[in-house]
This record gives sequence, C-alpha cells and structure tokens, in this order.
Amino acid sequence: MEETTTFIIPDTSIVSTSVDADYDPGSTEDTGMCERNWVRDFRGQYEPPLFWIIFILGAVGNLLVVWIYLTVRNRLKTMTDVYLLNLAVADLLFLCTLPFWAVDAVNGWDFGSSFCKIVSAVYKVNFFSSMLLLTCISVDRYIAIVQVTKAQNFKKKRLFYSKLACLCVWFVSTLLALPEFIFAEVKLEDGEGNSFCTMVYWNNAFNRTKILVLSLQICVGFCLPLLVMVFCYSVIIHTLLRAKSFEKHKALRVIFAVVFVFVLSQLPHNTLLIVEATQAANTTITDCTTVIHVDVAGQVAKSLAFTHACLNPFLYVFIGVRFREDLTRIVKSCASGAGKGGFSKTQAVPKRPSVMSDTETTPALSI
Repeated sequence: MEETTTFIIPDTSIVSTSVDADYDPGSTEDTGMCERNWVRDFRGQYEPPLFWIIFILGAVGNLLVVWIYLTVRNRLKTMTDVYLLNLAVADLLFLCTLPFWAVDAVNGWDFGSSFCKIVSAVYKVNFFSSMLLLTCISVDRYIAIVQVTKAQNFKKKRLFYSKLACLCVWFVSTLLALPEFIFAEVKLEDGEGNSFCTMVYWNNAFNRTKILVLSLQICVGFCLPLLVMVFCYSVIIHTLLRAKSFEKHKALRVIFAVVFVFVLSQLPHNTLLIVEATQAANTTITDCTTVIHVDVAGQVAKSLAFTHACLNPFLYVFIGVRFREDLTRIVKSCASGAGKGGFSKTQAVPKRPSVMSDTETTPALSI
C-alpha cells in the first residue's frame, strides 16, 4: 500500500509525520528533488513546547468545567449545559493525544502501529465532535433567544433532545474517524531510520480516497459549523439589537468573540486542506521553496487550530456569570470543607433574569 502522490517532494515530508497528516504533501518518484531537513528540525523545535502549552492550559480549563458540572447540584438542566459538558469531555480526550504527537515530532513514533491507529482515531473523533457540538450550541442559543416561546413550552423535551443530539454527534464523529483506523500507519523515513505515524492512502486514480477524506473533514469540520454559526448568531444579533437591555452589548461581545476565534483558528488550517485536496487532484506546486513554505504554513495553521481546545472553556464557560459564581462558591466550599474535614455538593447560584435567558433562571449567552 503506497502513499498517494501529491507534491514533488521526498517521503521525509514533515507534515506527513504530524498528527493526522491533515496537510500531507505525500511522495513522488523524484525523491531527491527537495531537501527538507530544515523543515523537519523546525517541527521538532516548534511543535513540542506549543503542544505541551495547549495541553496544560486546555486540561486545566476543561477539567474545571467538568468539576463544576459534577460538583454543583442541578447544573445539567439546559441544552447548553449538556453540550458544554460534552464539549469539555471531547476537548479533554483530544488534548490527551497531544503529548504523543509532541514526542513524535522529536523522536518519531515509537508506540506501535495499533496505537498509531487508536490515537489518530481518538484525535479525529474529538475534533469532529468538538466542531459539531459548537454547532449545536449556536442552534440552542438561536432557539433560546429568537424562539423564546417555543423554548419555554418545550423545556423538558429540549433537554431530552440535547442528550439525543450529543449521542448523534459522537456516533457521526466516530463514523467520520473510520479513515484513521483504516489508513493510519507507522511509516519509516528513508535514510534516517525514524518511524512516523501518518496517513497512507490507497493508490487509486486521481487520489479519490484522499480527496474524499479531506472533503469530509473540510465540509463537516469547518464549512457546516461556520455556516450554522453565522446564520444563528446573525439572527441573534438582530434580535438583541431590537431588545431593550443593558446586558445586550455584553452578549454581542461574546458572540463576536466566539465567531472571531472560531474563524481565526480554523480558517487557515482548512484553507490549506483545500490546497492539499486540489494538489491531490491536480499537482501544480512543484517548486521546492514553495513546497517548504506551504509545509511550514501547514504546521503553523494546524497548531493554531489546536488552540481552540484550550480556548473553548474561556469562550463558552468562564465568561459566563453563573460559571464564575459557581467556581467561586466551590473554591470557598472547598476551603471551608477542608477546615471541617468534609465537602458537599454546592447549590447552583441563582441567576437574575435578562434578555439573554432561555428561562427565568438560565442564561443562553452568558451561560
């Protein structure tokens, strides 16, 4: 099973050794045309510290989210609560794969072929689930603010639908990660004896398999969430602008921050995926210098996309009034409980109603 041909570069492609070969230039018969040791060294120096920073910050933020949900009584009582808990779990599982890729960037892959498939698939499951859950959150906020009457009339059903939606998200994400189980392989790097976990696609006409996999990732992992978020938040902004509330400007800032960070972190990465898909269908980039520049850009864009896992808790949770108050109460309860030798679950903090609330006590935008 040979890796598909895309760029005219050697098999020592730095990107083909990265997390899931999202931007994998591939190999050609002219393997001596482009010396890329510098790119390899760049990855070994650039990725490990950045991945560890993302891992530590993301783990702290998402563990705090899970801790609050497990500690505060009756916290899971809205659709957004259910989505946020699942989003935190998805981000945590994704973050658990980063240390392996950090080691891979320096020493190559030493964890075996089966673990290569598992780690690659876990990464992709949680990548897709995170994107789809962000989509669900935007839809829920649209319902809560724009369709207020329906949201209140079907409050109990909405909670059930949110759990059903989460099950569907995890199921669809698992299906979309099947290519990782099939194509992820440990591949030896020619000349140096290092092995790397990468995607090795079937060698078929016009690279149809690779193009299909990339197209699914671009459409489901970026285009669909972006279109839904833009539609939902555009209507929400229009609704808030007509509302008379001193809190609407804060809600608008939250919306702009959510959309801006999503686009900033995901657009460069997916743009390069589109370039890769185009290259797989019809190779046009053959200049060695251009190939190296695109390769480095792919690494930086991929790392930028990964930062979303550590930003999600702050964008969707800790900017919210309730979570900040809950966290403060939990810390105080832990401090007092430590002195008394015990700790009990904390009651949820009552929330003053506002235009951003999907019920009288549950905000939709301030969480």
